[in-house]
Amino acid sequence: MYRHISVHTPRLSDYPELARVWEASVRATHDFLPDSYICLLRELLVSQYLDAVMLICCKDAKQRITGFAGVAAGRVEMLFIDPAVRGQGLGKRLLHYAIDELNAVGLDVNEQNPQALGFYLHQGFEVVGRSETDGMGQPYPLLHLRLIQTKAAQTG
Repeated sequence: MYRHISVHTPRLSDYPELARVWEASVRATHDFLPDSYICLLRELLVSQYLDAVMLICCKDAKQRITGFAGVAAGRVEMLFIDPAVRGQGLGKRLLHYAIDELNAVGLDVNEQNPQALGFYLHQGFEVVGRSETDGMGQPYPLLHLRLIQTKAAQTG
């Protein structure tokens, strides 16, 4: 059950581990992105993006970070799970923590990432808009999602 997965606040010293999880997740789910763009985004993740959000993470029994999320201004700005532990409830746990504790009600997802879109739709989000480009102006369309279900309906 995903509620038994504890949520932690990562430290600055955890940034390399967050970047490792981010890159593994992106390479497993974002096959539409060229390697050069992934490398650029990884640099920006560490130098700017992680500091711009409230970070939460899950850890395994060896205290290795297995997934993390970042929330800012009522939006889930990032949610990444280590591919080795996908399907174990980590993404659901982090998302529900972001909703319940950090008041997140919106997010963007790459249109070319149908697994992530399906996950968010299943968790009570709906598509409310679309952009032709990503946040850096590149031709990777984003879908804008907003939470539609009540918190009580999401816990199941």
